[in-house]
Amino acid sequence: MERSIKYQLIIYWSTEDSVFIAEVPELPGCVAHGETQDEALINARDAIRLWIDTATEFGDPIPEPKGRCLVLA
Repeated sequence: MERSIKYQLIIYWSTEDSVFIAEVPELPGCVAHGETQDEALINARDAIRLWIDTATEFGDPIPEPKGRCLVLA
């Protein structure tokens, strides 16, 4: 799904959980994690797809991506 990679993505290290956390601020509640930054990114892409699929299933609005990508670690 090409649309999914256009959402802003923030990746950071969680000392509390000892994993990288990937948040998608434009999609409320869309968060993933991974042992590495790459794994967090892959899991975030899956989470975005699931978020969009669920919103579609329930008829909820899907925000348009703002076209920015920010990756922090």
